[in-house]
Amino acid sequence: MLSTVTFQAHGGLPVAPPLLFRNPSSCADDLALTLKPGSSRRRGTDSKLRVGNFITFSGAPGIWGPSSTNSVLLAVAEINKRGGILGREIELSMYDAGGPMDDVVDRAERAIARDEIDLVMGSHISAVRVALRKVTSGRVPYIYTPVYEGGERTPGVMAIGETPRAESRPIIHWLADVKKAKRWYLIGSDYVWPWQSHRAVKKYIAEAGGQVVGEEFVPLGEDDHQAHLARIRAAKPDVVLITLIGTDSITFNRAFAESGLAATTLRFAGAMDETVLLGIGPDNTENLFCSSGYFSCVGSRANDDFRIRYRAMFGPHAPPIGSVGQSNYEGLRFLEAVASRARSLSMGPLLAAARNVIYSGARGAVTIRNGRAEMPIYLAEADGLDFKVIKTN
Repeated sequence: MLSTVTFQAHGGLPVAPPLLFRNPSSCADDLALTLKPGSSRRRGTDSKLRVGNFITFSGAPGIWGPSSTNSVLLAVAEINKRGGILGREIELSMYDAGGPMDDVVDRAERAIARDEIDLVMGSHISAVRVALRKVTSGRVPYIYTPVYEGGERTPGVMAIGETPRAESRPIIHWLADVKKAKRWYLIGSDYVWPWQSHRAVKKYIAEAGGQVVGEEFVPLGEDDHQAHLARIRAAKPDVVLITLIGTDSITFNRAFAESGLAATTLRFAGAMDETVLLGIGPDNTENLFCSSGYFSCVGSRANDDFRIRYRAMFGPHAPPIGSVGQSNYEGLRFLEAVASRARSLSMGPLLAAARNVIYSGARGAVTIRNGRAEMPIYLAEADGLDFKVIKTN
């Protein structure tokens, strides 16, 4: 069933063009949007720029679905108010990146062949990116927005998120220098981002004079962590590095604190943002550290303005803004800057321009140099339901 989703902007912001959900499962109840029943085939005119945004609405990463949706809607509204991208108004379709991988791939195939989208954008786990890049290759550009393991060089794929060298290396050295951390235990979800991230962080731990005293990967959706906690307690690490994703990170961190380990053992969490922190709860965040290119608490003109516009459009009780959700806003701001530099939306010029470009978003100015994103990285400590930035790299 295809449903047209519309929303009414607040505070003088423009009303976006119709948005289309493709297989969003039951996520619609969680979104600050108004659903209207079915629509016929959504065909824009040749002046439309059709963007297919793949966001996860189910499973462990589904927790980021609502804030990701709001963030991309804000970007669409703002860009279309400015006249679109190279004069083409964005027409946005949302596709669920959750569920069986074959189903996600089928959605991408239909999006390109039947819905005739011009570009794919996604904030989902890296396993989905690896599958979708085979579908988009040679057909449409693909912008991948969230933190990831690095090393993406597939022709046609533009990755703009933080990587372990930028995000993890500085905090590992900081924890070694300031907190005298030597012994590390690594625990992550069982897929490509944690696998590759652990390979990188092991090098940084060795650089800092530390050692890895344990490592394990947990199936997605695992919520019984007693065996993991027993192994961690036996290994006696100074720091547990956590690359569990979404709700898996929430249930683990709750159990970690409830077991009493939080009082004696530091935690450094990847892919941790305000959405996950809210799920963990204020009583379970002692000695929890995180690093990211974006925190909602960062005081800057760019971020202050972004938060004001977000709340004006979606209200004071909207889903919290975090790194993963906000990256969807950045993805379209990146596309806008790249198209302006290329003076074209054709794949060749667009991809060439994307290799070296500067764009502005909620994180301020971000430089893409030789296909790699460069931005300030913030080290933060959890403080109840918010973060407190303690260092900027």
